[in-house]
Amino acid sequence: MCGIIGCVGRDAETLDVLLSGLDSLEYRGYDSAGVALANGSVAVEKREGELGHLKNAVAAGGDTSDLRGPAGIGHTRWSTHGPPSDENAHPHTDCAGEVAVVHNGIIENYDELKADLLDAGHEFDSDTDSEVVPHLVEDALADGATPEEAFRAAVARLEGSYALAAVFGDSEAILATREGSPLVLGVADNAAYLASDVPAFLEYTDRVVYLDDGEFARLESGSWTVTDREGRLLEKSVSRVEWDAEQTAKSGYDHYMLKEIHEQPQALRKCLRGRVDELTGTVDVDALAGLAAESVQFVACGTSYHAALFGAQSLREAGVPAQAFLASEYATSPPPVSDGTLVVGITQSGETADTLSALREAKNRGVETLAMTNVVGSTASRECDRTLFIRAGPEIGVAATKTFSSQVVACNLLSASLAEQGDARDVVEALRDLPGQVQEILDSSRAEQVAERFVYSEGYFFIGRGHHHPVALEGALKMKEITYEHAEGFPAGELKHGPLALVTSETPVFAVVTGRGEKATKTIGNVKEVEARDAPVVAVTDGVSEVERYADAVLEIPETHPRVAPVLANVQLQLVAYFVAKQLGRSIDKPRNLAKSVTVE
Repeated sequence: MCGIIGCVGRDAETLDVLLSGLDSLEYRGYDSAGVALANGSVAVEKREGELGHLKNAVAAGGDTSDLRGPAGIGHTRWSTHGPPSDENAHPHTDCAGEVAVVHNGIIENYDELKADLLDAGHEFDSDTDSEVVPHLVEDALADGATPEEAFRAAVARLEGSYALAAVFGDSEAILATREGSPLVLGVADNAAYLASDVPAFLEYTDRVVYLDDGEFARLESGSWTVTDREGRLLEKSVSRVEWDAEQTAKSGYDHYMLKEIHEQPQALRKCLRGRVDELTGTVDVDALAGLAAESVQFVACGTSYHAALFGAQSLREAGVPAQAFLASEYATSPPPVSDGTLVVGITQSGETADTLSALREAKNRGVETLAMTNVVGSTASRECDRTLFIRAGPEIGVAATKTFSSQVVACNLLSASLAEQGDARDVVEALRDLPGQVQEILDSSRAEQVAERFVYSEGYFFIGRGHHHPVALEGALKMKEITYEHAEGFPAGELKHGPLALVTSETPVFAVVTGRGEKATKTIGNVKEVEARDAPVVAVTDGVSEVERYADAVLEIPETHPRVAPVLANVQLQLVAYFVAKQLGRSIDKPRNLAKSVTVE
């Protein structure tokens, strides 16, 4: 969602650091951007639209001496309250312009607070919920509070979720806090940073401190402190980020998404490294040691939910009762649990608000929780009883690619660890070959030619059975996310129960068919149904079933185990979506209205 960057201790370089940090946060999705710097007073510049608009406004100002100082904060906004506009962009200030605040999240009681502030004579410039915060701080300052006391007093009146950072005209410090929205500190010898995500300051330091809910940070030149709600000093550990700034660059690719698609072989090797024993055909994951479960409930959103569907089916096939739930529904309508229930939250960022709410609901009901995430130090990893890291490395493109593949592999590891029956040895052998098979697809895929053929279609349908049902859903989601074209995914057998009415000669159907047996035979029957309606068929197949005899185009994948084939099929569909979007001229890495990490419910 929104992005926050803060910097103190860089003096004349503060503005450049802020703008660079906002550049690094563009992938999160945004519709406006702004900065505020403190140097005796607070100077603010903010603009609707792309970050380039803000940079142009700063450059057009000529003398940017007002936008200099030892402390500054910046923000990229993703609209929740009020449309994109200069006025609704962050940072927001108080009436006197002596305090500036940036905010991620939602202030749920802002209507009540705003009404009180208006009655007290405050004037508001925006439609946002966030603007109440600097005015609350102003009230406390007027009563004689210090900046830190005023900031704490304002926060104490807030209800909802937030990551907040503030600068004051007469102070060289940044004050910050979080509640349900991520915030991380970057520490260096003579400077300190804060951000909603590590890439914002990674080129300056790899030493980080993760804030927990209810904690307050004070950043000054070369120093930082973290305290609790009562102001008691806390001892926080400093971690080192394992990846560097170069890993978040495009490395010669046209888009981050294409780069991350091509990083999948490496990501899968990292996910598997040290966790499988090819000689014994067993899985040995430290995070899963001693884990037992009578039943498993997965909670997730979006792409991660599709991985959860795969994980649930894999466990059921191995004799473990399992279900997948949309996290946003689980938190408000939780299913029954027992002492032996394990709740697994799949979340790329570890900060997805709906998934965190579902996991907290599970913990409140006394069951064990496991986070399956990509981000060390994330909220999910800190709050859950166990964490299985997928090790995919930084993913900058909004549309998840390599993280989905790694999530599916991690679900295979979980299934093999919990299962008392099944074919774990065969799965492990197939996982060993998976990275090389993905590379084979990347080297030889005809996805670009398929995209050229069907780029101007009226819509796209994706079908698959069993483990390929989640792949069909994910293929459709990728097409929707980055092309803005209509796409739907279905279990193959459901196409004839209504959606078939939408099938025409202008709606290609992507059918995922691998192996032989009943699933393949029945899916071929569904292919014939759409073929009879003149719909072009694109078969994603290993060639075993000979479905290509009924297809207008074929995307080949190597033959492998049924629980590994979905990863290979998905890579082909990722490439199709990418090339369709590229030919349509879409904003592939930053699709409209979407954000990388959805930190509001």
